[in-house]
Amino acid sequence: MSPWLVGFGLFFGYPLVSTVYFSFTKYDGFRPPVPNGTANWSYVFTEYPLFWPAMRNTLWLVVVMVACRVVFGLGVGMLVTKIKTGTGIFRTLFYLPYLAPPVAATLGFVFLLNPGTGPVNSLLESAGLPTPGWFNDAGWSKPALTLLAIWGVGDLMVLFMAALLDVPKEQYEAAQLDGAGAWQRFRHITLPNISPIVMFAVVTGVISALQFYTQPLVAGKVAAGVIGGSGQQFEPGYPDKSTLTLPQIVYNLGFQRFDYGSACVVALVLFALAMACTAVLMRRRGGLIQAGD
Repeated sequence: MSPWLVGFGLFFGYPLVSTVYFSFTKYDGFRPPVPNGTANWSYVFTEYPLFWPAMRNTLWLVVVMVACRVVFGLGVGMLVTKIKTGTGIFRTLFYLPYLAPPVAATLGFVFLLNPGTGPVNSLLESAGLPTPGWFNDAGWSKPALTLLAIWGVGDLMVLFMAALLDVPKEQYEAAQLDGAGAWQRFRHITLPNISPIVMFAVVTGVISALQFYTQPLVAGKVAAGVIGGSGQQFEPGYPDKSTLTLPQIVYNLGFQRFDYGSACVVALVLFALAMACTAVLMRRRGGLIQAGD
């Protein structure tokens, strides 16, 4: 176990301990850290104006985006397993969006969902339907990010497809002989058999949502018309802090304001949220299995 222990200590244990230490110091990355007690924690929770909007947005994405991705990924996986002709083509078409670089995919969605010139709103307008503001509207920016996440659901499709193909067919045949309908077969056979994969998808999805950084930052900058280089200052969260996430304020505090102590506080909050969500989900795993009893 020595190689693993060395790697764990160097790349996880030491950074975690250092983050905890720096969160109780005044540190700008240039001068030695100076202990300042709980000043950073007090500043982040009571004075820093971006923390609570970022917390609300991050939790919204954890609940809504992760649920939508899991449900949609399972639905696509079930659809692909039922297709008899051209299965390989459909698998490829559904999986390809997942391979798109995050920046390129976000730029494409900002163009498609542009409220003034985007083809999506043009189609909605021609059909007589309301045309949302998407990334330029605080009420629609997070749903637009959720659509982007659902579009790249190919990774979950592959996982669920493999799990669904491993469900014993004998159980479906026995259930049909007993008169079980489609919903009963899904609830009592499919769901209990694939519950470990569902739990894996939810846990990894929650962790990814807590680390959601590139897509909301790029969408906010492009929608706001900010196209400057790396040296340009930009307050994240456009429009009206609706695309602001906790990883963005870690970057904002640490690398734009050079307040590494406060950035470490937010990083520790993210770590605590990830651990708490994972613990709750693992404790409730038995409930998913009992749904089929």
